Amino acid sequence: MHRVATSRPLGDTAIMAMCGTHIRSCIALTAMCAKQGRYGICSSSQAAVLAVSTLRMYSTSHVKYGILQRANDRFERFLDHRFPSFYIYYHTFMKGFKLLVEDMTEARKIKVKMDKTGIAYKELPYREMERLRLVRKDIIKTIPLIVISLPPFAICLVFLLMYLFPRQLLFHHFWTPQQQRDFKKLYHQQRARHHYSILTGMESTVPRVEAWMLRSHLLSLCTKVQSGAHPSVSDLQLVQPLFSGHPLGLYNMRSSHMRSLSAQLLLTPWLPAFMARGRLGAKALELLHLDRALGSLGVDQLSDAEVDEACYLRGLDTSCLSAGQCRQWLQQWLQLSSSVKESESSLLLHSMVLLSVNYPAP
Repeated sequence: MHRVATSRPLGDTAIMAMCGTHIRSCIALTAMCAKQGRYGICSSSQAAVLAVSTLRMYSTSHVKYGILQRANDRFERFLDHRFPSFYIYYHTFMKGFKLLVEDMTEARKIKVKMDKTGIAYKELPYREMERLRLVRKDIIKTIPLIVISLPPFAICLVFLLMYLFPRQLLFHHFWTPQQQRDFKKLYHQQRARHHYSILTGMESTVPRVEAWMLRSHLLSLCTKVQSGAHPSVSDLQLVQPLFSGHPLGLYNMRSSHMRSLSAQLLLTPWLPAFMARGRLGAKALELLHLDRALGSLGVDQLSDAEVDEACYLRGLDTSCLSAGQCRQWLQQWLQLSSSVKESESSLLLHSMVLLSVNYPAP
């Protein structure tokens, strides 16, 4: 009597192996297409490796995980031997894929906890709040890739595009360490282009301030920053009332000034005014909630990498600063943020320029 084979549900490890094997086959095909002029037509042994790798996707339910692992190891050795430069990107991509799955799993757990306990986003601990923010940002960036990969066999084209345009199509999980440094510096350069227009926009509002004392403080602050000096927290607190209403409140500032702030946050500035203000307001509140959670946790509890990421998010170029300078700046930022109300969140958007452009003080 023949034994009837029954299928069993696959575990997370097997599913990861299935996805990884399919990804490996597409990456190999992309690499061979890119290198065809150098190596010529694929040999029969190479084609066999590709065929086996692709077929694994469709026969995993009948193959034990150990066999898959050995096949994957042989594939990695083959890729490292024939395409060493491409292997660096391949290894980075596979590591990034695993990190993305881990982040999404952790984000799902946080969302389940929020639903069960009724905790609002702004009440989450700092690291959980930051995890949700990053996952949401990454998912939004992957949507175009998902749409492109929907047609049959388009996944190989997607991998070729990701190889050619990593900054535009990928995010930090899928960048090499050198790419992370280069892209972060490039993004900061894009932000810095709008510093001058934001400072001049603030200065142009001085005549519109009715209270003489506030007008004097605002003019002094703008002059101080434009002269190359780093302002203190007390300098910003003196003009804090101006950011809750007229003329620098989020819904009272001029449209051109609002669009400069949006561009400084790397948001699309040419949306309709009401949409741009809404996105800007959401970013300001998100930053304020992150600050409050970070203040509760304490800067001393963060690793150097977390401090670097927190400073970069708040507008500081950390490429030429030490870990101690970054921590000192972040403490200064939190000192200001702790006194900011939600109605004054526009001050945080302006402080991304005011507190960062001349730091550290010469």
